[in-house]
Amino acid sequence: MNALRTTPTSLPGVMLVEVDVHGDGRGRFVETFRQDRYAAAGIAVGASFVQDNFSSSARGTLRGLHYQLARPQGKLLWVTRGEVFDVVADVRRGSPTFGVWYGVTISAENHRQLWIPPGFAHGFSVISDGADVAYKVTDYYAPEDERSVRWNDPALAIAWPLADDPRLSPRDASAPLLRDAELPLWAGD
Repeated sequence: MNALRTTPTSLPGVMLVEVDVHGDGRGRFVETFRQDRYAAAGIAVGASFVQDNFSSSARGTLRGLHYQLARPQGKLLWVTRGEVFDVVADVRRGSPTFGVWYGVTISAENHRQLWIPPGFAHGFSVISDGADVAYKVTDYYAPEDERSVRWNDPALAIAWPLADDPRLSPRDASAPLLRDAELPLWAGD
């Protein structure tokens, strides 16, 4: 039976997930999601995943920090190739942890996953030659609802492991600072 180990982080509800890896001379097998085990661990209780996403990025790419306003998405994320430094930031106005961020290295080798509850901003930087990231979400993507906060906002002071300027989308490069962004309200944890 596959075991599921979760570690709470400095942000309420955000959990680092470690799964069993079964390997032999042929390769390896990982159960990336099983609803009953994740629900027992407190992940996506009362919610179901409605969409799977995949991104492929080159070294030095930084994606984020993204969040949704009216239709927030919970995300279960893992890396299928390469390595990323993954960041979650609490941007919920009124939250006791507003402005706090958590970062962790997730890779195809360590098989870690990250559960990000709805309402948090999320981003990652690619620290290997390239990386493929897969994630399940609890609500459908609604482009008109997506917002972002600048990746290098001094109010967040995220310690990104970047050697030089990251590769950014035009939207991420022009994202507002936290103080100027339209933010979700904290509903209590």
